[in-house]
Amino acid sequence: MSEPLAATRGFDSEKGISFGNPAIVVHPVLPSRRPVARARSPEARLEEIAGLAEAIRLDVRAAEVVKLRETSPGSLFGKGQMERLATLVQACEAEVVVVDAAVSPVQQKNLESALKAKVIDRTGLILEIFGARAATAEGRLQVELAHLEYQAGRLVRSWTHLERQRGGYGFLGGPGETQIETDRRLLRDRISRLKKELESVRRTRSLHRARRQRTPHPVIALVGYTNAGKSTLFNRLTGAEVMAKDLLFATLDPTMRSIPLPGLGKIILSDTVGFVSDLPTELVAAFRATLEEVTEADLLVHVRDLSHPDSDAQKTDVENVLESLGVLDGPGHVPMLEVLNKADLLDEDMRAAAAERSGRGSDTVLVSALTGEGIERLKRLLVERLRTPTELVSLSLHPGDGQRLAWLHAHGEIVRQEEQGGRIELQVRLTTEAQSRYRTL
Repeated sequence: MSEPLAATRGFDSEKGISFGNPAIVVHPVLPSRRPVARARSPEARLEEIAGLAEAIRLDVRAAEVVKLRETSPGSLFGKGQMERLATLVQACEAEVVVVDAAVSPVQQKNLESALKAKVIDRTGLILEIFGARAATAEGRLQVELAHLEYQAGRLVRSWTHLERQRGGYGFLGGPGETQIETDRRLLRDRISRLKKELESVRRTRSLHRARRQRTPHPVIALVGYTNAGKSTLFNRLTGAEVMAKDLLFATLDPTMRSIPLPGLGKIILSDTVGFVSDLPTELVAAFRATLEEVTEADLLVHVRDLSHPDSDAQKTDVENVLESLGVLDGPGHVPMLEVLNKADLLDEDMRAAAAERSGRGSDTVLVSALTGEGIERLKRLLVERLRTPTELVSLSLHPGDGQRLAWLHAHGEIVRQEEQGGRIELQVRLTTEAQSRYRTL
């Protein structure tokens, strides 16, 4: 394994990630891949992997699609392609080669030797991004577990050079804090400890969910492809300031806020990690505790970037992940709304088609989380989907009973309110559960 690269370039001490390394990006079109419905073009996949590389602040100087008639077990690419890539690496003075495919340890070693550059595959790149972005103790545990399990199959003689990073996880390098144990048994012990810690996190989350379920606050989880605008929508609905940038994987750790909705009182909104095509299995397993927030939600809001040329393919990728979690059908089914986001970026024809789709039923709404367009309709749809049967109740309050009056406004729908004979007479729509809670006030 080649030496860390951070020393050769700049290092962002605030974010703890390497940056500025010259890189080239390669998307190999593998011969075993068969065309599937809504499949992305090789050019679209190349654009996405280049975006992922830029998300970790690599200096992408060239990006190429390489068509393979057959794959080489020793180096993935054929001899002629290797020579051409070596020339490109030299011309670009590249120090990193990102390969948009799974690269075996043997292939990685041979590629690095032939290209004279650090080689990372798609999984390694995504793990590096996740390592740099995880902001909570839980997120860091999840990423470290995924990283160690990924590296476990790559620990040959030089594996002792691996370092635990402040931000990244050893693929691009950086100033290490402590050296990972040099014994495979210690590595297995570390993985075992991480799994136990994450199991503790899972139990804690279960307790929190059980506590929430004892209150009448439904949970809405925002899901979608990375960079679809989930965090921008979250901020628009809650008034929060969650990191929302035009950047892949800007959000990794789930964020939850309560917001009021007319007729429902408070609801809990959760912003979750964005999905991506070919998400590494190590990450799916490691982020199980986080993804459980999706499985326990009362309603999913699938946020889509309708302006993206591969929006339909991204939708399929998200649905595949949700299906693997068992939330699209079966006993774990969770109802879902589809939000067609980034209306402000659509041309007239696309906007007209999207408006027609969102007008045909109650499960789709066209919005711009950035400008606020369509947000009020989205709120109405959320209320419609979450509202349980209510009953019109007549109540009479003393004018000084402001606490009960405020509670009714927060947890019910005030149909009529007027003062009569020194009392406040009300007609309020309340659920059966809300009526029970009101009687205990």
